[in-house]
This record gives sequence, structure tokens and C-alpha cells, in this order.
Amino acid sequence: MKLKLVMGYDKRRVVKEGTAASDLCIYGLNYLFDNGYLRKDEIDALVMVNQVPDHFMPATTHIIQGKLDLPQEMFCIDIPQACAGYPIGLQQAFMLLEQENIKKVVVLNAELLSLKTSPADRGSRPLTGDAAAITIVENDPNGKTIYSTADFDGRRADALIIPAGAGRMPSSAETAKLTTDSNGNTRSLDHMVMKGDGVFNFVLNEVPEMIERVLGLAGRSKEEVDYFMFHQPNRFVLKKLADKLEIPYDKMPYNIVELFGNSCSPTLAVNLTYNLSEELTRGKHLICLAGFGAGLSWSSMLMEMGNLDFCETIDYK
Repeated sequence: MKLKLVMGYDKRRVVKEGTAASDLCIYGLNYLFDNGYLRKDEIDALVMVNQVPDHFMPATTHIIQGKLDLPQEMFCIDIPQACAGYPIGLQQAFMLLEQENIKKVVVLNAELLSLKTSPADRGSRPLTGDAAAITIVENDPNGKTIYSTADFDGRRADALIIPAGAGRMPSSAETAKLTTDSNGNTRSLDHMVMKGDGVFNFVLNEVPEMIERVLGLAGRSKEEVDYFMFHQPNRFVLKKLADKLEIPYDKMPYNIVELFGNSCSPTLAVNLTYNLSEELTRGKHLICLAGFGAGLSWSSMLMEMGNLDFCETIDYK
């Protein structure tokens, strides 16, 4: 309860047993098809940003393409990125749109962190949530320049990690054994583990410099940016970031974890749809995006965004 007051968590959304990342994406895509926002035959590429896939093999985009009976000639790619994944997925989409035969790219961000977090992890479990995001990207001949950065530091990779389950340490009866650390968190090697102090220091040291850098690339000031829409690990970190960057709280929403939970890379899209739905469908705004987390990795993007045909949060049922 003390952590709740500081971190800002309250409600969270998690999937039922047996639900996979592709299920959320297929549900959302069918919603767009049924309501006339998107046609199957106009999708030229499918990009999935995800760290908890349906299977190690095949790629989750292949599963989605097959279940939705999408065109065989479309390009499918999975990108294993975590909390920095939203801007990175958009970067990949922009590169694909440089190809003459690719006109429309669907970027999917989906994460089911509840499946990889121990129920007895007092630090991480109350924060985690599950979500998927769908972003449709196409070229605009009148569009303005988009500025972006992406940084990675694998030397600090163990700050946020799921130790077992893949090639380095396959899951076994041994890796499934539960142990309790000095802070009273009980988890196994198959669960996500986060070195909280290390991640917190990483965010406060690297993210402000990244934001200054992307603004410098664009030749814009913080005052010119309408909204700073960041990945949301928790309220405490977001408020500390806003203070360090000297950004008013009303320009940097921090309410997603208390309503939905931290769903990794989709939190950025949930942030946009929940907090800026009306603004982004009725006009254009200068938006600064930022993601940061496992890898360690951190990414940013500065763009004019708005006049969208669709910007909504949909409940998965």
C-alpha cells in the first residue's frame, strides 16, 4: 500500500489464461476491418514489436497473417524490443515505406508481461499489465520531417531480464524453483527480474539527455512541444523525469499505470489513445515520444501528429 501511493498503481489489465499476443492483435485488426478503417488488401507490411511471443517459432506476424488470411506477398517481421519498442517500430515502418511497392505498414506492439511476472513479486507484479497497440503508417507527400534517436547499451542488459526460458538457460524443473530475495520478492529464473535502482538511475541519466538531443536535431525548444508522450513505467519515474526536464505535468501525462498497468512498449500508444484521443483527431500537435527499458535501450521521436481518422482505446473481450 505504501508503494501504491508512491508509484501510482491501482487497477491493471491482464489477459486470461490461454490468451496470447496474437489474440489481442487479431481482435484489434478485426475491429478496424469491420468498422472500415482498414482493408486487408491494402496492408503491404506487418511489423510486430514484442518480447513475449506466441511461440519461439514461427514469428507472431506469420501467425497473424495466416489467421487473418492476409496477402502472401506482404512483408512480415518481428522485432524483439521491450519498453523502447514503440519508436523503434515506427522507425522500421518508415524505412519500409522507402520501398516503392510498400504504401501502408501496420505496426503492432503487444506484450503480456503478466505471463512472465511472478505473482509473489511485490515490486513488479502490481505494476505490470497486458496490452496491444495497432498503428497504421503511410506516406504523406505534405508531411514534415520526423526526427528520431535510438540508443542501446548491452553492458547493462542484466538490469531487466528474464534469465531462463531461451537458449542460454532452457526452462526446467530447476529454473522453475521459487526463491525469495532480501526484499521479500519471490520468483523463479523463469520470471522477469528488475534491478530497480539500476533502471531508475538509467532512466534519469539517459532519457533527459536523449530528449535534449532529439530537440537539438529538430532545432526546436521544449516550449514548442505540445505534449511529451513517454513510456510509463510508473508515476514516480514520470514525475521525476518531468521535474528534471522542467516540463509541466500537464504536458507529460503519467496516469496510465494506475488505470491499465505497465504493458511495456504498448504503454506509449495507450498513453496517446487514452489521453489525447480528441486532440489527435481534431487537429495537429508537435509530439515528443520516448521509450526506455530492457536492453538497456532508449528511443525518441519528434513529429507533428494529428488529424487522425481513428484514435481510440478498445477493450479486448
